[in-house]
Amino acid sequence: MKKIYLAGFDVFCPDAVQRGAKMKLVCAENGFIGLYPLDNECADPDEIFRANCAMIDRCDLVIANLNPFRGAEPDSGTAFEVGYAHARGKPVYGYLSDGRSLRERMGNADENGCTVENFGLPVNLMLAQAVTVVTGGFADAVRRARADLA
Repeated sequence: MKKIYLAGFDVFCPDAVQRGAKMKLVCAENGFIGLYPLDNECADPDEIFRANCAMIDRCDLVIANLNPFRGAEPDSGTAFEVGYAHARGKPVYGYLSDGRSLRERMGNADENGCTVENFGLPVNLMLAQAVTVVTGGFADAVRRARADLA
């Protein structure tokens, strides 16, 4: 069975362990094995970094939660993991509950007056070009990956 690295800010949520278990169950129901970052049981930052990169190396694809976290953009750690997986040639699926473009969600400029890019994409172009964007939730992304890889 193919392995999926489950990237996202879910690891910071109060119910992080339960979220991971539910995501792994959805993976199993769709013929995949889910690899969740908290499976590593690391505490040291260097150890976490190395273990997560190694887990991505062992996977066949990545599914990433690209919903806004602590602001208007996806979690920066998740963005790194997407880039790392893309550089390693892994297919990456990113899911968003709101598929509107950045401009539609944020307007022409942010609160600091910085221009919001206008490419019609729901996330920064560097993420959008590296992933297959799925509007919906985690299960929708898993089903899309299953269909694409069949």
